[in-house]
Amino acid sequence: MGDRTGAGSSGAGDAAGPDRPTGSATGAPGGVPELPEQPRAFPVLDGPVLDGRWMRSAGAAVARHPSLWLTAFRQALVVAAPGWWRRRPFLPLPPADYLRFRLQTAYGGAGERPPEPDDLVTYLRWCRRFG
Repeated sequence: MGDRTGAGSSGAGDAAGPDRPTGSATGAPGGVPELPEQPRAFPVLDGPVLDGRWMRSAGAAVARHPSLWLTAFRQALVVAAPGWWRRRPFLPLPPADYLRFRLQTAYGGAGERPPEPDDLVTYLRWCRRFG
């Protein structure tokens, strides 16, 4: 009978044959492709993220200033990443590069520090005044 595992192969425990890959395109052993890293809840920074706790405290800071509500809504849409409604989380978050640049200019360092909620209120006041 013919050997289906390829010429010169013993066939014992040899799952890889001439038409079976021995690894994935990404180099994972055993032909199992590596899965891409799962995005974090708010993938706007490589370091700390704008997590739910920060979002709640920033929302509370803005909620204390009703005169800034319309400005906050407008600015959220102005700085939102293009097509934000097509990607999770379905929130108008700014692109990571833009936010990192803003955090670097505000706080120094590599831009990994989340903004202070009170600084968000100051920024919104500035936007309302000059926008």
